[in-house]
Order: sequence, then C-alpha cells, then structure tokens
Amino acid sequence: MSLSACGGGDDGASSKTVRVTLANHVWTENIKAALPAFEKQSGLKVEITQLGEDQLSDQYNVKLNAGSSDIDVMMYRPLQEGKLFAKNKYLADLTDQVKAQGWDFSDFQAGPVEATTYEGKPVGVPIITEQEVLYYRKDLLEKAGLSAPPKTLDELKTAAAKIKAADPSVAGFVARTGKSAAVTQFSSFLYSFGGDFVDGGGKSAVGSEAAKQAYAYYGGLIKDSGPANVSTDMGWPEAMAIFTQGKAAFYTEANSLYKNATDPAKSKVSDDVGFAPFPAGPAGSKPYNIPSWALGVNASSENTANAWKFIEWATGKEQTLAQQKSGVPGARTSVWANPEGSSTFPKDLVEAIAASTKDGVGHDRPLVVKVAEAREIVGQPIVDAITGKDAAAAAGTANTAFQKFLDDEAK
Repeated sequence: MSLSACGGGDDGASSKTVRVTLANHVWTENIKAALPAFEKQSGLKVEITQLGEDQLSDQYNVKLNAGSSDIDVMMYRPLQEGKLFAKNKYLADLTDQVKAQGWDFSDFQAGPVEATTYEGKPVGVPIITEQEVLYYRKDLLEKAGLSAPPKTLDELKTAAAKIKAADPSVAGFVARTGKSAAVTQFSSFLYSFGGDFVDGGGKSAVGSEAAKQAYAYYGGLIKDSGPANVSTDMGWPEAMAIFTQGKAAFYTEANSLYKNATDPAKSKVSDDVGFAPFPAGPAGSKPYNIPSWALGVNASSENTANAWKFIEWATGKEQTLAQQKSGVPGARTSVWANPEGSSTFPKDLVEAIAASTKDGVGHDRPLVVKVAEAREIVGQPIVDAITGKDAAAAAGTANTAFQKFLDDEAK
C-alpha cells in the first residue's frame, strides 16, 4: 500500500520504507552492519539493493531514464556519471537538506564537495575519498643514499634514474600506462605542471604548454626509469604488482589501494613501503582529492524527506569515523583531525593525505558526460610519450580531437 499518494510524499505521509541502491564496497558492508541501530532510532525501514559496478550502471540507466520512483537513495560515482546524472536531472537538488542543523556541511573537504556540485547546487554527498600519493621503498632509498623521499618532480626524476642505474632489474618508477587507465593518475602531474584538461572558458587545454610538459614528463619518466619492455596497457593491478613484487622504487597511485602494498599476504615488500605527499611540480604539489563515491537522492523519489534522513545518518560524523576506523577514507575534515579517525592508517600516509586535501583538485579526469570517450582521447599522448614519440605533437593532436569532442557534447 502506498502511503505517499497525497501530493509527492514529503507532506508527512511519505513511506516509512527507504529504498537504497548501493555498490559492492566495504563502505556498504559497514553501513549494513550499522543499519539496525538507525532503523530503531528513526522508525524507518531501509531496503538495500546491492550491486556490482556494471550492474549498478545498468540499473541506473534503465530506472533513472524511465523516471522510476522505486529508488530513493543512490550511491554513484561523481566523476564517472555525476555530470550525466545531474544534466539529465536524475539527482535531486540538496541545497535545503545540507543546511540540516548539527550535520555540518562545512566540515566536508572542498575538493569532494566541488565534484558533487552541479551548477552551484549540491546534488550529492561525498562518502569515500581518494588522493594520489607517492608510494616508495624505504630500503631502496637508503641503499641509494637518499635520506628522504623526493619533494619535487625534479627530485623524483633524479632519484628514479639513480636507482635504476644502480640496478637495472629494478625500475626507478612505475605507474599506470594504459591509455584510459593512466588518465586519473596522470591528472596530478598535469595539475602540478599548471595545466588541466579544460580551461576556464570550457575549451580543451590538453595542448597547452603546461600539458605538453606534463605528458613529456610522465611518459619520459616511465620510458627512461620504468620497467624494462614496459607494457602500455597497465592499469593499477599490473602497476601495483610490479611494485609489490619488489621491482620498482617509486609508484604514484590512489591512497585507497595502500593495503595492497602493506599487507604481507599481498606484498613481498610490505615492511619497506613508505608514503609521501605527491611531489611538487612548477605549479606546486596539486594532487587530485576526489570522491570516488557519493550518495544522492533520486529526483523522481516520492520519499525525499526520509531519503535525506538516511543520508544524514550515513554521512554524519559518527558513521564517517566508524568507516575510517575500518580503513574507508571519508571526506570530513573533523574526522581526519581526530586521532581515532586516522588510527588504522600508516602515520606517513595520514601526513600525505593531509597535504593532499589542503591543495587537492576536485577531479581526476575531464568533467564531461561521455567520460570513457574523453579518457581515450586525452590518454593517447601518455602512451605516445612512453613509446618515445613526440609528446608535444601528440598533445596537439589530442587537443584538436578533444575540442571537437567538447563541441559535439555541447550541441
């Protein structure tokens, strides 16, 4: 029986059942375990649909497109489908909700909030964050006579070359190399050189001088100091495997994957792994600081008041702290400032994250509707630079293609 027939569901007659669609993730398992307490306290019943990423996308495509009201709360990827969802008006405007007393929207980090905002309005709440940091081998640095990890990209280049020269069987540096997969991790290099994918006027910026230098640097570092016969289709699992097998000194990657490097069951070098802030380029250290996942309210839901009650609880300080203690990095500044909130993370990783959140950029790929297609275009110069082709020429070609893409998308 529907309890929301009287004009839209937020008039006090909305359903006491909140239908929540979540991705397979540790965050989701933690929320499910905590749900009984929320249901008891709120008097609401939460029905969870849990799906893998591909199935989640498929379900959203079908249901949101049809204007279905049988999803109230949805877990989504702000940088992968956020613009598409917001542009198609699938996500409810949460401007009034985020003013909830005691919940404290101002506590959320700027980068993740930027990524869950559309045309100046909040349409989501970040729940899981990622920053790019430098993973490194303490023992190899010591052996090379280096007293500290590199603070700048110039120092990284020098240190990587020195380590590889001393033992060619160990790469000085490893990172993602696949055309699409590398884009997100390349982004921090691009920003630290002073560039971006799109300029302030909405035009392609991948042909700028800063972008050309960033492509040449990233590709050159892998070409000159990377693994021998390096493949150009590596995503994080392949790059991480090289690092955890003891075959690389430095590795730039998302902090969320750190346990792969520090868990003795997964890593041969677990005792020797250190973490440092992303090294500074000509424009400073500008790693991405993004929400990999957020919660939004389906704009077609007839139960938005209770949908918000669930989000308010799931993203509150108490739940965010509990999530972080289990290893899920959140977006609340106060939780990171609380020693309990970082107690399960390596100390040097916490320091690297703190540096990243201060100057972090809120996106790690072009903010467009057709993200996959854009990544293929802007990622091509990475592959070209790794294989020794002219990075500047490749960036110029990509710039023309990406501008056409942007023009087509704006039609």
